[in-house]
Amino acid sequence: MISALTADFVREESHAVGPLELRKARMSDIPDLLDLINGYAARGIMLPRTELEISESIRDFSVVLAGGGLVGCGALHFYSPVVGEIRSLAVREDAKTHGVGRQLVETLVNEATEFSLSCVFAFTYVADFFRKLSFDEVERGALPLKVWKDCLRCPKFQSCDEIAVMRVLRRDKWVVFPPKWGYGTSPGRGE
Repeated sequence: MISALTADFVREESHAVGPLELRKARMSDIPDLLDLINGYAARGIMLPRTELEISESIRDFSVVLAGGGLVGCGALHFYSPVVGEIRSLAVREDAKTHGVGRQLVETLVNEATEFSLSCVFAFTYVADFFRKLSFDEVERGALPLKVWKDCLRCPKFQSCDEIAVMRVLRRDKWVVFPPKWGYGTSPGRGE
């Protein structure tokens, strides 16, 4: 329906953002991280974060800079010795379609591999983006740790509309069950 089209959904052509620099976040990045993440949170797209939460998890974050400014961020949060979540993935509006999100996800997946994680997951509204990066859609029930930790404080907890996606990094550590069950650690192989 055309009347539902708002300015928020129409994007002007973005200009080149310049060379991208990807690095681990620093404490000095916290104000920019808060602006980016909480800008999305204000639109109901992400959970809001506080300065304390970002400070406590700053080592989870990687950032992308262009032209001296922060244009994207993402975090790899560990849930167990074998499972991690890619979260707080955000790209500044004028930097979208320049590979910032892809670079962040690939960097976080590489980091997960370096830490010998067996899989990473994310909750998203843009499942097609993650599918292009070898993630598969899974049932939320396959990710019980996430539900009990962060989702309880989400205003959408009872009516979540995000899509759960997962990328298995070590197939020797994971068993694929029928679709209604999802994934799980292999008996005798998992940690």
